[in-house]
Amino acid sequence: MDLIEFSSLLIHSLILLLTFYLLAQVCDNHFVPALEKIGKKFNMSTDVTGATLMAVGSSAPELFIAIIAIIKPGDVDGGHIDIGIGTIVGSALFNILVIIGAVSVVKKATLSWQPIIRDMIFYSLSIIVLVISITNGFISFWEALVCVLLYAVYIYAVFKWKIWFPYKDRGVYSDEEKVHEKKTHYKRVGYIIKPIDFLLDMLFPKKANQNTIFLISILIIAGLCWLMVDSAIMVSEILHIPEFIIAITVLAVGTSVPDLVSSVIVAKQGKGGMAISNAFGSNIFDILIGLGFPWLLLQIFSNREIEILNDNMIISVILLFATVLIVFFVLYFRKWKIRPRTGYILLSIYLLYIIWQIVNHYVWHL
Repeated sequence: MDLIEFSSLLIHSLILLLTFYLLAQVCDNHFVPALEKIGKKFNMSTDVTGATLMAVGSSAPELFIAIIAIIKPGDVDGGHIDIGIGTIVGSALFNILVIIGAVSVVKKATLSWQPIIRDMIFYSLSIIVLVISITNGFISFWEALVCVLLYAVYIYAVFKWKIWFPYKDRGVYSDEEKVHEKKTHYKRVGYIIKPIDFLLDMLFPKKANQNTIFLISILIIAGLCWLMVDSAIMVSEILHIPEFIIAITVLAVGTSVPDLVSSVIVAKQGKGGMAISNAFGSNIFDILIGLGFPWLLLQIFSNREIEILNDNMIISVILLFATVLIVFFVLYFRKWKIRPRTGYILLSIYLLYIIWQIVNHYVWHL
């Protein structure tokens, strides 16, 4: 690696770190709170808020990355599709293993099994649809359409589930508590890059309504995700690492930080069910809309199938289904109670997965 390549690698790595931080700030302090106020306005229960608004808000980066990865010119039709799929698959594994693991460590809780079963069912269906889609070697129009329609069915089920299977809502969501906790969390980081925080706050008018904040957040997230994809592609080329590996590790963790922070905060407030619904809801949104919607757009405007070339992707997607079984049996045998030991088990599994990805690329492919 010469000096020019090293300088480029350093610059793009710093851009990645900066975009991760800014995405966390925009999502946690502006975008998600705007969506959550809608939930409070319509008196939504905490698990419904977690599975829908909170999940959609915190998963916005993954959706934009998937869209940008497809429309950005690449070597094959569908642009850099490996980045979009890798980010979402990696984020899904992070959400289930790390977020639920962290929630279990920070706060003991007893969960209502009904919403957990609901989310596991739809998450399993999402993974099955994804496996069928990518094992064919290409994505068809009908496969993309099934993803989007299945998400619509999920949203309907979320709002009707409590009627079909009555259960107790464990905790009332408090937006003020969450915002206060987040400000404390980012206080030390804010001292280091205070000028960046100041410029970011200037983009959001103090007297703006939630609709304006929502639109501004969307534009900023889109811009940051474009920078993130550009930087990830450059890092991949300089280090000669497949885009899928960069996406499933670095981008997946970076875009999932807002999910992790939000879930830990609400778990500390005694809303473990909301945190876990957020983790599953984010994954369902990521797979069905984060992948399905960009695929559908490309099919409509290009009228051609999207080619899938990465064999390692199939193994990672199958691992998603394994995580569902692990979480289900852990919760079932512990009578729907989450404890620190449960968390350490899930966190250890994620660590082993990352090690496996590194070994698989750097050792087995030598």
